[in-house]
Amino acid sequence: MSELVACVDFGSTFTKAALVDVSVGRLLATADHRTTIDTDVLDGWEACRSTLVAADPRAADAPVLACSSAGGGLRIAVVGNEELVTAEAGRRVALSSGGRVVHVTHGGLARADLPALRESRPDVVLLVGGTDGGNAEVLLAAATTLARARWRRPVVVAGNVEVQDVVAGLLEGAGTPYVVADNVVPKIGVLAPESARAAIREMFLRHVIGGKHLSKRADFTAMVRGATPDVVLTAVELLARGLPSGTEAERRPGAGDVVVVDVGGATTDVHSVVELDPEEAGLSREVVAEVPVTRTVEGDLGMRWSAVTTVTEGIAAGWVGEELEAAAAHRQHDPAFVPTDDDERRVDRDLAAVAVGIALRRHAGRSQVVFGPGGRVVERTGKDLREVDVLVGSGGVLRHDTGGPDGGAATVLLRHLRDGADWQLPEHPRAVIDQHYVLAPAGLLAAEHPEAAYRLVRTLL
Repeated sequence: MSELVACVDFGSTFTKAALVDVSVGRLLATADHRTTIDTDVLDGWEACRSTLVAADPRAADAPVLACSSAGGGLRIAVVGNEELVTAEAGRRVALSSGGRVVHVTHGGLARADLPALRESRPDVVLLVGGTDGGNAEVLLAAATTLARARWRRPVVVAGNVEVQDVVAGLLEGAGTPYVVADNVVPKIGVLAPESARAAIREMFLRHVIGGKHLSKRADFTAMVRGATPDVVLTAVELLARGLPSGTEAERRPGAGDVVVVDVGGATTDVHSVVELDPEEAGLSREVVAEVPVTRTVEGDLGMRWSAVTTVTEGIAAGWVGEELEAAAAHRQHDPAFVPTDDDERRVDRDLAAVAVGIALRRHAGRSQVVFGPGGRVVERTGKDLREVDVLVGSGGVLRHDTGGPDGGAATVLLRHLRDGADWQLPEHPRAVIDQHYVLAPAGLLAAEHPEAAYRLVRTLL
């Protein structure tokens, strides 16, 4: 018997919906509508639901699971100790939690730092600092500053565990909402993001969604399960690793190392799940260890709101010419612009190719030969993506690309990977497009309907 679930992504620009038969993991219908943040975000969902009901009347009574990046998404500020250790670790954890990092303070938090923190308008403050049993003064001082300021926005405490009870007491006394998580850097060279990632998700659901006043209706907060990037990253993990199984007949294998590049109007997000080689650790110069699951957000790379800076990066790389500057300026001035002919579509492909190429380089690391006392040595920084099996493209510019004389969306993904030089970019990936936008629905279904979610992500292959 069929069991239907409606999955909704309230995006910054468009609200996307999908009707899924979770008994077989099949996508039955999809719909999209501009995100109606100017009225009530559920207005856009109602328009999408009408489309789904027209395709299948059972959609009218289907339960709804949703994720959201509307209203600016999840804005996170990181307050840490040393810039190259806990502050950097906190930044990485914040990104993998589905947030956009809007402020980073290292060396603690003094009263003089509060105006800049407030100006960044964070939804959540991630308070980190000190390894377990290490420096405690900076974490305590930062918590004291927040408490004295009667800070009212949610705080996630993920620093030195030996003083977390004291920090919790300070915040409790000030009436500051908080959650305590495991230390993100329990010892030097170790990054442990999962507990803090779960705590940030809890704060997003408990405080942030309702606090953005995106809807006057209570059913909006009831249907939202997480921030969209966090939900998508869950789907990427499922695609890469598959499902655990008891017997050979029950095997649900993963696709291997996976990278997803989501090209949006304002940002380009990169999600990666890559098995790390322990033998490579000695070749890395990173102070904070890499982790298998990573997300980065490039706020200056996009198709509309950040088109001008995208072209600037493309010119600097030698990939596009100055003739694209006017087209980029027009797109940035009119974010609702839709190409109507082949020339305009070619410009959009050029912009997307630049965004993909630059974003992957920032997400990945580099390898270079250096000479030291021991002679010639290869040193590496960042994440090694060379052996990635599957490269997935997402975002409207790629989903709606029907191809042309310069190739289709998959060609756009690969265009600037071959001239990577010393960048650790995917060398022989299988390039696929999330044509029907299944990653967000799969991430929403993963907890309650894992088999259906698995079948959805496998349709990408």
